[in-house]
Amino acid sequence: MNIGNPLSLSFLILALCGLPPAIFADSAATPAPSPKVFRYTNPITRDASLSMRDHCIIKVGQQWFCTGTSNPVWTGPNPGVRLLVSDDLIHWRHHSWIIDASQLPEDCPYNGRFWAPEIHFIQNKYWMTVNSGKVTASDPKGMKTHSVWLFVADQVTGPYRLVKGPLTPNYNNDATLFEDDDGQTYLYTSGNGLWQAKIDLNTGNLAAPIEKFLDKKQPGYPDWMIGGIEGPFVIKREGTYFMFFSTWIRGYEVGLLKSKSPLGPWELVSREPIFGTRKKNYRPELAAEGGYAHLKFTDTADPYCETGHNALFEGANGQLWSSCHYFMDEKRPLPPGAKLQDWEQTPQLGIEPVSYKNGAFHIHGPTWTEQVIEQ
Repeated sequence: MNIGNPLSLSFLILALCGLPPAIFADSAATPAPSPKVFRYTNPITRDASLSMRDHCIIKVGQQWFCTGTSNPVWTGPNPGVRLLVSDDLIHWRHHSWIIDASQLPEDCPYNGRFWAPEIHFIQNKYWMTVNSGKVTASDPKGMKTHSVWLFVADQVTGPYRLVKGPLTPNYNNDATLFEDDDGQTYLYTSGNGLWQAKIDLNTGNLAAPIEKFLDKKQPGYPDWMIGGIEGPFVIKREGTYFMFFSTWIRGYEVGLLKSKSPLGPWELVSREPIFGTRKKNYRPELAAEGGYAHLKFTDTADPYCETGHNALFEGANGQLWSSCHYFMDEKRPLPPGAKLQDWEQTPQLGIEPVSYKNGAFHIHGPTWTEQVIEQ
């Protein structure tokens, strides 16, 4: 061997030390792989034509589908139940109308507001709950008969077939479904409080009359719940049932209940909201009418007036995420000469990661700057 060659000399030294040259060559030539990240900035959608409230996302294959309350929300019946689709959770597009109100017969009993629809995959089928009523000359918004309707389909995109409705004789809204480990399914709704019942999905029949288990002015509960409670969503972890819900007293905030049974009794995990936004200037007319204008609190630093009515879904990293509508605060200070864009005057989709620690769920945010999540 010609040890006058520097390269040969290096290999000789390594061999004498008992170390293969490859251990150094590989580490120098192959850099450590960079962690895969997911980047997002809320609101996710920034398009008035895609505006919805009460977003509910479901992952099917490698795509995400989202439904929610379409506009107009308050002024009368809306166009129906809309479905958005995304390949990456960031870029969303219109897919179809699951229910197109313009195609319903005149005597349709659920041609009203189509509030807060949700889609759940249970027993190898897609079950959709819709909250609506019958529009009449004396009830142009269909609120006198507003209740829950159950539909089913073999594909997330439909077509959906009506199973039964209304499911309850009461004013009920914001219905959600939960399947327990034993295959039993439960229905939860709002309606001036929170309601619950076991349900047979195949028939739409309730095992017993739906029960109101939490009033919006429940004695002993905190003041931020006294005006309105909505949007239940149930999940089970480590043998405990958790129910997310929203209130619209100080803005839109999310609370969390827990129970050892799917039908309660339920108790607050925390006496403070686990997520949300608060603004003193939020709908002052409702505060005056509802008797809670006296509440004292500090505004949150975010640019929103609403971040609520959440639902959970599997995110890009296979972990649990939360979706809900993010509504920009139109009264927030703007830079000189700046004007609100069209999308800022309508509710948009927002998402945040969800964690579970010390026996409770936590929702990150609400955020409004770029977030980077390692996957």
